[in-house]
Parts: sequence; structure tokens; C-alpha cells
Amino acid sequence: MIKQIVFLRKRDDLSMDQFMDYYENQHSRLSQKMGAKPALPNAQRYVRRYVTPQPNPLTGEVIHPGYDCIMEIWWNSLADYQAAMKGLSDPAMLDVRKADELQLFASNNNPVCLVEEHDSPMGPNGEMMQVQLVPQD
Repeated sequence: MIKQIVFLRKRDDLSMDQFMDYYENQHSRLSQKMGAKPALPNAQRYVRRYVTPQPNPLTGEVIHPGYDCIMEIWWNSLADYQAAMKGLSDPAMLDVRKADELQLFASNNNPVCLVEEHDSPMGPNGEMMQVQLVPQD
């Protein structure tokens, strides 16, 4: 499994609530609204993680990381990821995507990474814990 991570900074004139509302109700659904079926071809999971800076436990200082959202998409393979990126850069949709991003993000220039994950045992006896996601109503 491949995970793509994108670090996003909101526009300065948007509150965090406005940013989250637009992202969740407009931007995250843009491909679907533009007729893409499926909206993110071959994606297995699409998550937005909104950042709330906290005090450093050693210094007490609150340091903003420079990003307001960490977006993650999981793909089954590098080929699936590459195919989706080719589709997302389709000139027929690219200008619409860029314009919509500027309604939300401070810039179109956002760091994009592929990551390799390694889990550490966290159970009481050194075993791997299994996380169960519970749907929220």
C-alpha cells in the first residue's frame, strides 16, 4: 500500500472553521462534481487531518507547524497512484482544480510526499495492536 501525504496551509483570510467547511463540503467533492467516476480512481482512503497546535510538553511553547491540514490518500500500488496523478493533471480539469484550490489554500505549491510506514509494537506484552475504526453518526 502507498500513502500520499500533502501538507496544506489555509488562506490567511479564512478562519479554521471556514477552511474546514469549504474543504469538506466543496473541495473534497470537486472531482465528483466535475463528473469523475470514481472521484479519485483507485484510491482506497482519503482523509483530511486538521491541525490544532499544542504546547510543547518540554517548553510549553506553542509552535505552529506552518500547515493547517495534512491530507492523506492511500493507494494499492505505485501504478494506481501514478495513474491518478496523471488524471488529476488532465488539462480539461486542471484550471478548475487550481482555481478551486485558491479559494481554500494559501498557494497551489504544497509539499507532496509518498511515505513508507513502519509500525512499532504498542501492546502491553509488546504485540502489535489492531485499531478498530468505529463509524460515527
